[in-house]
Amino acid sequence: MIFASYNNIISPLGFSTKENYEAVSNSVIGVKKIKFPFSEDPFCVAKIDDEQIKQHVKTIENYVSYTKLEQLSILSIQDVIQQSGINPESERTLLIYSTTKGNIDVLENIYKHIDPKRVYLSELGKQLQSFFKFKHTPVILSNACISGILGIIIAKRFIEQGLYDNVLVCGGDILSEFTISGFKSFNALSHEPSKPFDANRVGINLGEAVSTILITNKKELAVPYDTEIVSGASANDANHISGPSRTGDGLYQCLTEILKTNNSEIGFISAHGTATPFNDEMESIAFERAGLTSIPVNSLKGYYGHTLGAAGVLETVLSLESMKHKRLIKSEGYEVQGVSGNITMIEKHEPKTFTAFIKTASGFGGCNAAALFRKVKTV
Repeated sequence: MIFASYNNIISPLGFSTKENYEAVSNSVIGVKKIKFPFSEDPFCVAKIDDEQIKQHVKTIENYVSYTKLEQLSILSIQDVIQQSGINPESERTLLIYSTTKGNIDVLENIYKHIDPKRVYLSELGKQLQSFFKFKHTPVILSNACISGILGIIIAKRFIEQGLYDNVLVCGGDILSEFTISGFKSFNALSHEPSKPFDANRVGINLGEAVSTILITNKKELAVPYDTEIVSGASANDANHISGPSRTGDGLYQCLTEILKTNNSEIGFISAHGTATPFNDEMESIAFERAGLTSIPVNSLKGYYGHTLGAAGVLETVLSLESMKHKRLIKSEGYEVQGVSGNITMIEKHEPKTFTAFIKTASGFGGCNAAALFRKVKTV
């Protein structure tokens, strides 16, 4: 078995998984209107407080030599290593880093003593390898917004192939002028907190976060959740550079693949749910086509905005917490169904005992991914 194990979340809602779960459970929203130097108008985003970052990164030796994303990633990965006790220098340990833009803020010339080449994703991996002394070069995974959950799926495959025992999957992205202006050019941004799957949704909020999870074949490290990654799949619908398939083909293919083994006892689906007109519509159609109309659905984008490469990891971690605490997390921002697919949205926090859940993601370029997680039955 391959287990989803120790983890961490750093976001506007806290610097640990516990803080983040408690915030979401109390309906605390990380999305706010913030003014940036490059625009006269504020943007509705989820930004980690700069003062909080300054206080936490002081624990990193020579922290000024690292970018903001590198600092947050070091804190997150370090926390998981300390919790689990794994050896980062072992031949049987690997780091997978999932991101869409990496150190994109290097382009803004805000770092006085950092080489501009650090904007390259491979350089981000080298910095993390050097800090933790990983034996293997980190695998950098950048496949649009499915990067986080895809990292978890690939970690499972690496372990199944006998290459590693422990794989740390870290997903991270930060807010930047490049990213915000890019999504603005698509007219994809919402000026208010986003409303996934709602009839009045108009677009996304961008967010920044770093989240790390340990994927392992070691039963003694499964303790936090006793949950296995049953199956995972990815598919490309090849519809459009930014628009998803109107019939949900790619995501439907993923769901069909992961449900071959077992589709019973699924408590809920953690959807991608970006609150754009086309994404939510596509997902609802795929869920209905896959026969999942009665399974409760939520999106966490109403709390965190879209955290890009971090989303799949962060949302998996909170789903694990949801199952551990036997409680469904409501889909923040949802009021009136605004999609044609027949789906069941989670409209309020509510207690529920369940033993499995599905995490899905979809992104630019037609990419889709889905994974099934299930608690291990104990005798």
